[in-house]
Amino acid sequence: MGALITVLKEHIKGFYLINRLAQFELKIANHNNYLGMAWELINPLIQILVYWFVFGFGIRTNAPVDGIPFIYWMLVGISMWFFINQGILDGTRSIVSKYNQVAKMNFPLSIIPTYTVTAKLYGHLVLLLIVFIFCIASGIYPTIHIIQLLLYVPFAYLFTCAVALVTSTLGVLIRDTQMLMQALMRVLFYASPILWVAKPGSIVQKILMLNPIYFIAESYRAALLFHKWYFIEHWELALYNVFIVLFLFFVGSILHMRYRDQFADFM
Repeated sequence: MGALITVLKEHIKGFYLINRLAQFELKIANHNNYLGMAWELINPLIQILVYWFVFGFGIRTNAPVDGIPFIYWMLVGISMWFFINQGILDGTRSIVSKYNQVAKMNFPLSIIPTYTVTAKLYGHLVLLLIVFIFCIASGIYPTIHIIQLLLYVPFAYLFTCAVALVTSTLGVLIRDTQMLMQALMRVLFYASPILWVAKPGSIVQKILMLNPIYFIAESYRAALLFHKWYFIEHWELALYNVFIVLFLFFVGSILHMRYRDQFADFM
């Protein structure tokens, strides 16, 4: 518990620093590109078009999902996935790649994966706004249920930060962690309701529900497309996922504080 409290204190004290470093991270990542930070949106939009063509027109023949055109159903789910996927992968290598820059400073190392994830959050919010406008332009208007995004977006952020806290430490201890996470995220992508729908009530759906990505994707869609109170209708699933995030933060804090003083040796 002491490790968790220490990590939380570092995040609370470093709140301003996290946001400043996240903004700096975005600028550094794109400063050599002519289009600059526009690539934070161009890349996912290109991938969306590819997935829509392959899965929408190829595999599903663009069939609607519960009355919602496939393109909108896919857009809402995949916009969330781009953020979580890139946030976890960048967060996993964050300490390894940035440790030498702060090794001789009195710097709270636990915030490194967090500000790396925060940098990806900005792009996610802009992409989500574009999806929202696109839905309105297509006749899918928001209702009061959209206020749920004030819960679901922070939850997606906290989940990504919790995973990154665990994997960033493991990335220092075991260098194969980055490759393992890349492979695992590919598996999770196709084992999530991002591009396909499991039969309701089937054993496949019950297995998929164990994946936190399932809850986040479906909750986004409930808020934007299906106009349902997802966290109320599926409160057991919501509690399960809250527990997962708390557990990951707890484990990540213990791992981080246990090995933080030895990072230089592993480097």
